[in-house]
Order: sequence, then structure tokens, then C-alpha cells
Amino acid sequence: MRRDQVNTPALLIDLDALDGNVKIMTDFARSKGIGLRPHAKSHKSVDIARRLAAAGALGACCATIGEAEAMAAGGIGGLLITSPLTAPHMLERLGRLLRRGADVMAVADDSGNVAKLAEVAASQGAVLPVVVELDVGIGRTGCADVAGAVAVARAIASHGTLSFAGVQAYWGHLQLVMPYAERRSRVEEQATRLRELVSSLTALGLAPPRVTGGGTGTHWIDASLNLFTELQAGSFIFLDSLYGATELVPGNNPFTPSLFVAASVVSASHPGRVIVNAGFKAMATDSGKPIPARGAPDESAYRYMGDEHGAVEFGNRPAPPLGAVLEFLTPHCDPTVNLYACYRIVRGTEVIDEWPISARGY
Repeated sequence: MRRDQVNTPALLIDLDALDGNVKIMTDFARSKGIGLRPHAKSHKSVDIARRLAAAGALGACCATIGEAEAMAAGGIGGLLITSPLTAPHMLERLGRLLRRGADVMAVADDSGNVAKLAEVAASQGAVLPVVVELDVGIGRTGCADVAGAVAVARAIASHGTLSFAGVQAYWGHLQLVMPYAERRSRVEEQATRLRELVSSLTALGLAPPRVTGGGTGTHWIDASLNLFTELQAGSFIFLDSLYGATELVPGNNPFTPSLFVAASVVSASHPGRVIVNAGFKAMATDSGKPIPARGAPDESAYRYMGDEHGAVEFGNRPAPPLGAVLEFLTPHCDPTVNLYACYRIVRGTEVIDEWPISARGY
């Protein structure tokens, strides 16, 4: 079918734009001599993870144990679960992954949790690589200070069923800081703490095998710090409206939007606007409004109108007809993706494939 014939609301991927974004980021990482382990929380798709691996990615980062299960079931290796696994059900599921031979690493910020991870690995006759996380200002997970991170790293190294796999540091709160110079300044401030941790561990004979972190908004800065061995950037594949409005490299944004929500015009009873069948249930609402793109009148604006509806307002410009399919640039790709069961893959005007969102809801 044509892309303007899809059942709506629908989540579309422009394949040429996606592949272009993947090439830009993988070429960049390769040119800097740094690895790329993209975050699967952005796409939750085995098909996309395979595409990234084929382009040279080391594997995939997973925010949850469920994402790791879905990726492992799809044959994806090099998995790093970037959030601590602490609850009994999380640890049990980790054990099942190890029993099935999944290529997986865990992260820890607590020595007591390290002991639990060691027990899980021992129960499966496995050696589990574990990364220590340092909180670099986001105030979420990670050891609060360098001394705490050193203690956790030493705990990891003390267990025969664990291997010390390195350091994780993610400044998520800095990804969209503008202007670019301010973002760089704030990243370098936190990088000082990360550098101190790496130096402290190295002095103790625990030189980190990997330093992993960073993101789409800071990838250019991250690669220049001579600290990271790999980047966890994920949203670059889609370039939602948040990242699309951000200077990602000095004076430029090299990526192209590839993810869109398609919606149909269901009412045109008011002058200067139409109503589409995509509202709160069709797009993430935490980061502003969708941006009308393909099929919408120039300079039009979207407004949420409830669970199932949104208004596209365009003043005196010609209105799209009833039944027309309009496309919107998503305001935050990760939670928008989680609302859908599949992607419709488009090239030009045609729908050419459908990919399941394998880790949806996990």
C-alpha cells in the first residue's frame, strides 16, 4: 500500500532516513576509534538492533530486563542492562538469561546488590560481567561519589562468579542543554569526576575494560573527552522534535527525522483547523507537541484534543480533505514507540515492510 493508505494512528519509519542516520553515527564512532552500543530503549526492536549490528554496533544497551530478554530472544548479543537489577523477579529473569547463554552484562551501584548478582551467576555456573555506575549529576542511579564507586568495583572484582567489566556514566540531564557551548562546559565538569574514578581504579589494578555512556545530544563532546570506549546514543536513529531542534555538533545537526506518527483527518467542521485521530494515546506528551509534517498545511500547528483526537490549526491556508493522512514528527521518540505494536516501514511513497516492536511494554 501507499504510506497515505495506512490504518491510523500508525507509527512510520522512513527507511532511507533511518539508514542514513545509522551510517552517520557509525561512521562518526569509527572515525573517533570509539565503540557504539546503541540504546534499545529508543526503538525496542530486534529488527533495528540487527540493522545497527550489521553496521558495526557492538550490541545493544537495554534499560530493563524485559528489553534484554526480547533482544536476546532475537539473537542480539553484546547486551548491557543499564539499570540495576535488584528485585527478586529481576534477578530470577537474569538467571534465566544466563542459563540460555545470553551475552549480557549488568550494572551495579551497591555492594549488597553485587553479592546478589554473584549468587545468580553462581547458580547458573556462569561468570557475569558487571559494570559499576557513577552518578554524573542526573541524580538517578549510580554511586553518589568516586569513593563509593571504587568500593563497588572492588566488590565486583572480589567475587569469582563476576568479572569487573568497567564503568558507566550517563549525563542524561545534559543531552538537550543549549547553547552547545553551555552543554560542553557542563559535560566537562562531570567528566572530571569520571576521569578521577578511572584513575583511582587504574591505580588499584582495576583499570576499567570499558567506559560506557554518553548519548545523542552529547555524542560529539563525549567522543572528544578521551574517556569513553563506547557510546550509548540511541535517539539519533529517529531524531524526534527535541533532538531535531538541538545543535548536536558545532553549528549543525547531521541527522534526519525518520520516525513519524500517521493520523487521519476525521472532522473539518471548524474553519482554520481539522481534527485527526491521534491524541494522548498516540504520542508521548511529556516533551511538547508533535510537529505537523507530511501532508499538513505549511506552518500549521498541532494541539492535543483528548485521548483519541488532536487539532491541526492552519489559519487561512487550504484545509486537507476528510480522510487525508497527515504525518507528525514525534515529540519524544522512546515513550511514543512504546505505544505501538509495530512499525510500518516506508520508502518514498510506499509501505514496504512491517517490524514488530519486540520489547513493547517491558
